[in-house]
Amino acid sequence: MADSFNSGKPRWGTTRRTAVGLLLGAPLLGACAGVQQTLSNSFGTGPAAPAGPAQEPLAVGKGQVKVGLVLPLSASGNAGVAAQSMKNAAEMALAEFQNPNIQILIKDDAGSAQGAGQATQQALDEGSEIILGPLFALSVPSTAAATRARNVPVIAFSTDSSVAGRGVYLLSFLPESDVNRIVDYAASTGKKSFAAMLPENAYGNVVEVAFKQAVARKGGRIVAFEKYGADRSTAARNIAAALGGADALFLADDGEAVVATTDALTAAGANLRNIQLLGTGLWDNPRVFASASLQGGLYAAPDPSGFRAFAGRYRAKYGNEPVRTATLAYDAVALVAALARTQGGQRFSQEVLVNPSGFAGIDGLFRFRPDGSNERGLAVMRVASGGGQPVAGSPKSFGA
Repeated sequence: MADSFNSGKPRWGTTRRTAVGLLLGAPLLGACAGVQQTLSNSFGTGPAAPAGPAQEPLAVGKGQVKVGLVLPLSASGNAGVAAQSMKNAAEMALAEFQNPNIQILIKDDAGSAQGAGQATQQALDEGSEIILGPLFALSVPSTAAATRARNVPVIAFSTDSSVAGRGVYLLSFLPESDVNRIVDYAASTGKKSFAAMLPENAYGNVVEVAFKQAVARKGGRIVAFEKYGADRSTAARNIAAALGGADALFLADDGEAVVATTDALTAAGANLRNIQLLGTGLWDNPRVFASASLQGGLYAAPDPSGFRAFAGRYRAKYGNEPVRTATLAYDAVALVAALARTQGGQRFSQEVLVNPSGFAGIDGLFRFRPDGSNERGLAVMRVASGGGQPVAGSPKSFGA
């Protein structure tokens, strides 16, 4: 997992201004349009890297509004691959937006906290009004320290919600959104009693809090709850013994791990055909779709049609496949370009950024919360041998 816990060409339109900011109804990011945490690092961390790299000036676009983009371009392994793909996506968004009035100042943080601080400072010194990035949670505080001194907002790509807040907004796939969507959907179909088996790691800890809150909010009850490390056998036996009193079983882990969990449950005597399995966007994985035990399971994820359309345009432009997180960079650039066009001097103010109506992007609806976290409008997908099948579409607007 990464910080992992990291239909044609879009048409752009104008937006209507209201007291709370931008209305989703006007196609701010109209047809921009899903999930997984790519990269290879554990939740909230990035690769070990040397101090900040020497910065080669790199600017894309000729607009008047300067925007800093901080990515680990020179980091080794998957981090550098992801950064290059996100940089490409950012440039693609600029090319597809009609007459954008922004210039992107691209900075390399090498995947380190010190590098992020130096890259951010240079972007600010060159006039950036907002910073997009960094990618890793360990780098966000260094960026925030520089931006807060100048009252400049940040839209970062980390999936660790603990680094959000005070002008730092996360445009990423947060586990909390997955959990809330799947529990809400299960409750709407009459599920009231839940069991859960989660990994003993940072991702599992975040999901645990969200799951318990979501079940309580829907008036449900948790009849069994277990966490596991490398050995799943004890947790699996305890869950298997309690499944008779549960309507649904929540398993939040990635492809390889969730298959291993269902194998352990089956070995412990659990009949998984008699209970509704629930999961998160990490289930969007070929191993899950190939698992007999997980067929019919439900998970929350962005509608995949948005990413498919984006990936097709990306392939046509760059000749290779985008990483899954590339849409985050695309949507961030598209958003700031739209705000620069429509919102005048207030374009990156908190009032505009936390508009409760939200925005529409490649992966569907999203909105920033005042605490810097985000909420996404997700679809509910069913596991099938050919891949995920939509059961409930993503919402067209956010509720109150």
